[in-house]
Amino acid sequence: MALSQLGFERLDTATTKKIGTSKNIIVGGAMNVAQRGTSETGVAANGFSTVDRFAMYQSGTDAYPSTAQADVSSGTTPYTSGFRKSFKITNGNQTSGGQAADQLYISHKIEAQDMATSGWNYTSASSYVTLSFWIKSSVAQNFYAYLKAPDGTAQNYPFETGTLTADTWTKITKTIPGNSNLQFDMNANMGLEFVIGLFFGTDHTGTITLNQWGAWSSTNRLPDYGTANDDWYETNGATFELTGVQLEVGSVATDFEHLSFHDDLRKCQRYFYQHLIGASKPVMNFVGFSSTGMYGAFQLPQEMRANPSIVQTTGTNYYSAYHQAGQVENFDGFNSIVWSGKRTIIVDAQTAQNLSIGTNQGLWAVSQNASAKLAFNAEM
Repeated sequence: MALSQLGFERLDTATTKKIGTSKNIIVGGAMNVAQRGTSETGVAANGFSTVDRFAMYQSGTDAYPSTAQADVSSGTTPYTSGFRKSFKITNGNQTSGGQAADQLYISHKIEAQDMATSGWNYTSASSYVTLSFWIKSSVAQNFYAYLKAPDGTAQNYPFETGTLTADTWTKITKTIPGNSNLQFDMNANMGLEFVIGLFFGTDHTGTITLNQWGAWSSTNRLPDYGTANDDWYETNGATFELTGVQLEVGSVATDFEHLSFHDDLRKCQRYFYQHLIGASKPVMNFVGFSSTGMYGAFQLPQEMRANPSIVQTTGTNYYSAYHQAGQVENFDGFNSIVWSGKRTIIVDAQTAQNLSIGTNQGLWAVSQNASAKLAFNAEM
């Protein structure tokens, strides 16, 4: 009897991947997940602010750029290819122009162990990975980018996008060879960083050859931007969008690997888990351990990259803890992580009142303020 009659299908082993694997080494490249929120304006802090796994870093800016998870317009090629969201940066008013120490860039970091086990023979110049992504700039300009591999003797692979047509989505594809100097350690630290430079001043740039690996230098990452490539940075309100980022083993860019939202979220939660935002949200169960203190345990939905730190907003009576006798204990936030693992976290909180129920008694907590936020961070 044929396999097809038994309900089995023949699999082409040349194109079929194993269950649970992914050809895209990038996490969150479709920009669908934004646990921290969909917009942030006028904030000086560097790092992650909206879409998961893609951070904006800046220094020397006169007015802080803003970030957002933006909608991809219908009728565009990325839209018809299945992309609905992008990571969008809106420039501030850089009144002093592009200064030597200024920098503004997008960063995505990949674990070293994911590069080591990707299947790329990365020390061979005849083995390749291919990076592809969609970008759109409101200003017609050439942008520079690089891949940084910090393990061993740190290496840098700089390249350019070519001059973009203003307000038009462009797909960028770069095929990148291995190099004998590359090293990826078997750990969860950063093994490869993908950077798109919206602007780097001359403190960070110099004379460098594009499209080849070389020793990393923080003062010579890319060619000088000069007057030809600083128009975006010197335009108040200029916008830049990114989506569809894929890094795959091989010398050819294949179609983007779209994941379900659930699978995308699960991968992102290895690095950041947003437990709650807003009022009337359940927090956790607690056990009283002193007259004014409680312990609470979180079971995280995904094993995190490393033991996480707590991220929270606090304020007077932001939370309330209840017990079966009806007593309410208000508290402002969480003092510290008492015990941290990659899957389970125990935190402590101090209540405003005496815990008249005594120790070893159960409570449950609920957020009471619209500004309450509680998350756990294990980003690189």
